[in-house]
Amino acid sequence: MKIAVAGIGYVGLASAVLLARHSSVVAVDISRERAERINARRPSVADEEAERFLREEELDLRAVTDGKEAYADADYILICTPTDYDPETNRFDTSSVDGVLDAAIGAGTKACIVVKSTVPVGFTAAARERCGYPNILFSPEFLREGKALYDNLYPSRIIVGADLSDGAQVRSARAFADLLLGAAEKKGVPVLIMGTAEAESVKLFSNTYLALRVSYFNELDTYAEVHGLDAREIIEGVCLDPRIGGGYNNPSFGYGGYCLPKDTKQLLAGYEGVPENLIRAIVESNRTRKDFIAARAAARGGASPTVGIYRLTMKKDSDNFRHSAVQGVMKRLESYGANLLIYEPAVKGDAFQGHPIERDLAAFKQKCDVILANRFSPELSDVREKVYTRDIYMRD
Repeated sequence: MKIAVAGIGYVGLASAVLLARHSSVVAVDISRERAERINARRPSVADEEAERFLREEELDLRAVTDGKEAYADADYILICTPTDYDPETNRFDTSSVDGVLDAAIGAGTKACIVVKSTVPVGFTAAARERCGYPNILFSPEFLREGKALYDNLYPSRIIVGADLSDGAQVRSARAFADLLLGAAEKKGVPVLIMGTAEAESVKLFSNTYLALRVSYFNELDTYAEVHGLDAREIIEGVCLDPRIGGGYNNPSFGYGGYCLPKDTKQLLAGYEGVPENLIRAIVESNRTRKDFIAARAAARGGASPTVGIYRLTMKKDSDNFRHSAVQGVMKRLESYGANLLIYEPAVKGDAFQGHPIERDLAAFKQKCDVILANRFSPELSDVREKVYTRDIYMRD
């Protein structure tokens, strides 16, 4: 089986490594650096399991920056390119997905094309019509940053969207699901074949529910802090109810990262003309939480404080700080007249968004009046009195 994977970020890397266990995979990415890392058997993004597989497993995997030949020869093409939310158009920017579709079809492919990038509801059906190419499926991913390959090896479910009125597409969808099942370690994984619009909706509603969980416990934490209550005791009492459980319950500065901010906004945009209250409230709650965190942090530092930003990344051991919640807090702190100083080893250069980077942790601690840490680290223990965090469980 010949497979081309377009885009080797978190989703693409995990997909390429997973399928290279039993198939011949060519990863395609516009970044020469990412392609070279894969060919040197190093992960293109941070993923411990993928790093181990690249180092220890026999994988039929190579990476290129020009996918024309790979697309022409492939039995399957997986599209895993980024789709950022565009606030001006009020929808995802799907130009990268469209570009791969056009390149693949232009190369004369006969492959089954599977879109794994998150897209607006209705995109896949529209893409089939636009391209005049019926064999385009949608298969959402449900992965955690930094643990994407693990989540592919042990998936909670496999969903493939197809035109259910087209028997050939349904057979293609089942064959692709079998391909994923054959490469996974977990057995008995639920498989759902559904319409493409329904599959696209599953992705958006799943991530919006996770954002709801984050927002709920953040608002619980806000209430506890304002009223001088122990948020941890409240959370533990609430979460012992098995109907609620303990997932996504660690307070933070807000939800952020690759998926939740853009997916919630895209879902909300799709509600135009549809009665709703809750989805809009989730988006607004995240903004309110950042307002609250910025106000509390500024109040701790006095007049014109130097506020240290300890890490821009969303999670521990991560190199991703795109759309991290702390960046929203930083913008709000500017309006309070705070002087911001950043400690972030993952940033190249001497500044980020106009704010200086301090690479010496000891100097960073000494210069700051207050230090914001979305996630606490033991290396801040000696200046605990300066640290403002809402991290209760010391985990992501």
